[in-house]
Amino acid sequence: TAEITAELIMFVRARNLGRVFGAETGFLVERDPDTVLGVDAAFVSHERLAIVESFDKFFPFAPDLAIEVLSPGNTVDEIDEKIALYFAAGSLAVWIFNPKRRIVMVYHSLRDLQILGETDTLDGGRVLPGFRLDLAKLSAASNR
Repeated sequence: TAEITAELIMFVRARNLGRVFGAETGFLVERDPDTVLGVDAAFVSHERLAIVESFDKFFPFAPDLAIEVLSPGNTVDEIDEKIALYFAAGSLAVWIFNPKRRIVMVYHSLRDLQILGETDTLDGGRVLPGFRLDLAKLSAASNR
């Protein structure tokens, strides 16, 4: 997660696109009852940040980009539900990193899924145009 977040922060800061947040950040994705999700990393554009004058503990919306790194405790149902909640609340993309299988599942919508392997390059799509992450480099870093 640290490598992914660092790459995103450098890209977003260099282009002044918004902010990257870590696991300590909560996003309110559903009301009545309220559902708050934490992400491993997230990107929120300046446009979305501008609509929030202040907030108590959580952002009142989903991030533009939600990033999850699977751990052994995650279930398929849990991840599927999170993906659905992110998109229902306004996320534009969701990236699911699976370190065990060495793949990244890139969701552009609930019906538009791209699966990348460790020899592929992840690009930011419409959320972060121009962002590119060499997954082989990321895989090598995680092996150290």
